Amino acid sequence: MTDIIDELEWRGLLAQTTDLDELRKALADGPVTLYCGFDPTAGSLHVGHLTQVLTLARFQQAGHRPIALVGGGTGLIGDPKPTAERSLNSVETVKGWVGVLARQLSAFLRFTPKGERPQPTDAILADNGEWLSSMSAIELLRDVGKHFSVNQMLARETVKTRLDGEGMSYTEFSYVLLQSYDYVELYRRHGCTLQIGGSDQWGNITAGLDLIRRMDGNAPHGGAHALTTNLLTKSDGTKFGKTESGTVWLDPELTSPYAFYQYWFNADDRDVVRYLKVFGFRSREEIADLEAQTAERPAARAAQRALAEELTSLVHGEDECRKVIEASRALFGQADLTGLDAATLGAALREVPGTEVAGPVSELPPVVDLLAASGLVASKSAARRAIQEGGAYLNNTKVTEVDARVTQDDLLHGRYLVLRRGKRNVGGIVVGV
Repeated sequence: MTDIIDELEWRGLLAQTTDLDELRKALADGPVTLYCGFDPTAGSLHVGHLTQVLTLARFQQAGHRPIALVGGGTGLIGDPKPTAERSLNSVETVKGWVGVLARQLSAFLRFTPKGERPQPTDAILADNGEWLSSMSAIELLRDVGKHFSVNQMLARETVKTRLDGEGMSYTEFSYVLLQSYDYVELYRRHGCTLQIGGSDQWGNITAGLDLIRRMDGNAPHGGAHALTTNLLTKSDGTKFGKTESGTVWLDPELTSPYAFYQYWFNADDRDVVRYLKVFGFRSREEIADLEAQTAERPAARAAQRALAEELTSLVHGEDECRKVIEASRALFGQADLTGLDAATLGAALREVPGTEVAGPVSELPPVVDLLAASGLVASKSAARRAIQEGGAYLNNTKVTEVDARVTQDDLLHGRYLVLRRGKRNVGGIVVGV
């Protein structure tokens, strides 16, 4: 059984544990059953969730049994935000999101294949709506609430921040009771003795530990534990998991595989090795080699390429990753644009400067105007100079005439035009109906 604690420390993941020596011993004597919860407060997981999802996967690879808990119950409430009250989503909406998150989580962990006998490390998919929705208000207050001190709850940082501002509803104030009871339920049902989460969840996790001790003591499964991982920040000061267009989601309908790939490919040199450790499964030797390549030849972006390919393949599949790589090569003149399917090309062009113009083709403005409209050049005169100097391209073919116009044959999939200035500046035109 792999020493997962050493692995987490080397990868810069380990933030807090309740008793590291006791936890290390329990893991060595394993397998240990552990869980992490994911509330369906949106219609998809995002890259911020990957730290915990992949940490569950690391524990499974090390010989332990993970539980991926989807919060069908807690998702109806939502973990209190430090700034303002959450908007409550309908029961039907949350139920739909539970199904989406369950499918996404299933891609990262090994569950028992249909028709096969369960193995000790096969993952479990759970929904806390199963037990929370059947609990009466009297049961919650009498059996769970009596173990919580209001004084301690008021001392929680998020609560203090909210009370100093706009206040907090009793609904959100009581969230910690629900999440804590999850640990009790999983402890009883599956012998789960470890909960993991981000370091911002330390208070909720330790509250669950305390509730186990108060309700069940340490029998029959022995002592329970907590472990949190470090929250990721970016070296440039911007928020991890965000781009100019918004959150980077795992759902391809919300964030295209091309945009997903580009997010990782554009990682700062100061961050990329850390990301390889946190999100990848490469060995120490492989990561050390990529770190050396980044230091010696940063322009080659070898570490970023390795990171982007590994994560895009993991989240979207190897076939989608191949399409994304081909699209990147084609946009910059290194592959045939006509080999790209419409969805991949359209997604790629949404990530570069561009605009939409109305058709038909016979009424489109000259290429000079399109270059300026796309944002690749500052003006029509600059577009003319680019053409005269041999640095303007339409669908990877050099534009040689300043009065060149687009023809029907130039439209890729009947609506796309790829423009390029020089080797690295790409733009797109979408021709509307």
